[in-house]
Amino acid sequence: MSNASITKTTPEWNTINWAKVQRKVFKLQKRIFQAVKSGNKVKAKKLQKLLLKSHYAKLLAIRKVTQDNQGKKTAGVDGIKALRPNQRLKLIKELTLKGYKAKALRRVWIPKPGREEKRGLGIPTMKDRAMQALVKSALEPYWEAQFEGTSYGFRPGRSAHDAIGRIYSGINQCSGGKYVLDADIAKCFDKINHEYLLSKVDCPYLIKRIIKQWLQSGVMDNGVFEETDSGTPQGGVISPLLANIALHGMINDTMNKFPKSFYRNGKQVRDNQPKIIRYADDFVIIHNEYEVILQCKEIIAQWLKKAGLELKPEKTSIRHTLKSIEHDGQTVDPGFDFLGFNIRSYSKGKHRSGKTPRGKIIGSKTLIKPSKKKILAHHEALKEVIKDNKKAPQAALIARLNPIILGWCNYYRTVASKETFASENNVLWNMLRAWTVNRKKKKTPLYEALRKYFSYGKYGKWTFQTEEAVLYYHAETEIKRHQLVKPDASPYDGNWTYWSKRRGTYTGTPARVSRLLKKQKGICPQCKQHFTPEDLIEVDHIIPKSKGGLDTYNNLQALHRHCHEAKSKNDYLYDWHL
Repeated sequence: MSNASITKTTPEWNTINWAKVQRKVFKLQKRIFQAVKSGNKVKAKKLQKLLLKSHYAKLLAIRKVTQDNQGKKTAGVDGIKALRPNQRLKLIKELTLKGYKAKALRRVWIPKPGREEKRGLGIPTMKDRAMQALVKSALEPYWEAQFEGTSYGFRPGRSAHDAIGRIYSGINQCSGGKYVLDADIAKCFDKINHEYLLSKVDCPYLIKRIIKQWLQSGVMDNGVFEETDSGTPQGGVISPLLANIALHGMINDTMNKFPKSFYRNGKQVRDNQPKIIRYADDFVIIHNEYEVILQCKEIIAQWLKKAGLELKPEKTSIRHTLKSIEHDGQTVDPGFDFLGFNIRSYSKGKHRSGKTPRGKIIGSKTLIKPSKKKILAHHEALKEVIKDNKKAPQAALIARLNPIILGWCNYYRTVASKETFASENNVLWNMLRAWTVNRKKKKTPLYEALRKYFSYGKYGKWTFQTEEAVLYYHAETEIKRHQLVKPDASPYDGNWTYWSKRRGTYTGTPARVSRLLKKQKGICPQCKQHFTPEDLIEVDHIIPKSKGGLDTYNNLQALHRHCHEAKSKNDYLYDWHL
């Protein structure tokens, strides 16, 4: 980075009003979104150029890559892992489109969860990451106004739970079950055709030129340079957005090959179009007829060829939600796994059966549960922690186990997981019993050894606890259904009434928030600044639940959204990539 001097009028990094910065940037992003929605893409591109020159947008981009992101301490080819506040301020002047040149990526190999193979990540330099974050802030609202409603991966305001909820709504009220194509795109991030992607990006020339540099910058692997002829670099800030742009249109183009309704034997067949739900490079297609599923598979295979992609045969299969079927000479069991969940319909009597919106009994019920593969992976994660802490104090073991248990339960709390959570308690009990037996002296009776670590507490007389810490039990997790996001909704649409309810943020003053603001005298306890009517407010636990905090009024506080994000870095983070 250059040694550009900072004038005395430049505010210090730690005194920047981040609430104001976020408001200014969001206003421009909202205008870009609305311009595209109204069909005025020329205006949207002018606003994109304005955003890329914005001092506030540059501040926010630098903050995201140097302070907020989990991989902020991973160095690129220049070896820089972190920036001091004065270096962050210097970097602002270097984030200009004209004259910008991207450096090569540094390849880092990481193991894939549950597999022996490794995945290569291309790590950009700190400056390149900041520029990618800046460009993404201009591109994302532009494309969020166009993306398909049933695309959920790597998009703001959407999650894996939304994809699962959409699948459930497409299967649950169907009599006799449905056929499903469960498919995966082979090496999606590594094989996307560059020319195809650049032709779809639809942005000002200067932005397209920089994106081309990122795609073709090459990779340094242990000092050896390799050219990148295809794919988007995994590890880059903007890569997930570029992958979504490349796959945009696959859902609508496939659905439009089929009429919404047609006549068969003199009767009208409605809802004929297949339902397609995509999460990043994984997707499912749902329909009543096996032949339609086969047609969709062929249509999508042809569509992907244009992007230089193909389906992964070993991860692509046709199944039925209710019954076993014959496919490719093999008997396939009912149900399928997607994003760590198992989705299956079960035959039920009239009293337990699902019903159509008009109240007609369909004779089956769809249940979504944690997949067996993910349950076993969770067991292995718990075993590994307990094994690594054979001689550690009990409180240290609890501190290691709690975030794993709580994070796993939070991911699966939106589906039919009550029985699974109960069985996980028994599995964990046996693991901890073995941990206790391994630590006891030979002459010490087992009962006395157990009583040293288990005592009467929150979960009865067999609570694994110390005076300071209590182990979180799976069965304590309350099942809470996920509210499905609206297909056309986006955080950039400015509908704060809708998004504040979904995200737990508030622009008004509901009773609980009003009481907290009154208790805090209108001051955020994190940054010590007053709240304003335009600020996003998040209710947070003073003592995190993972450390024994309760959902009581005395343990709640109102924070600025940006302050909550900063605070969360110091608390336990639950990031589950499935």
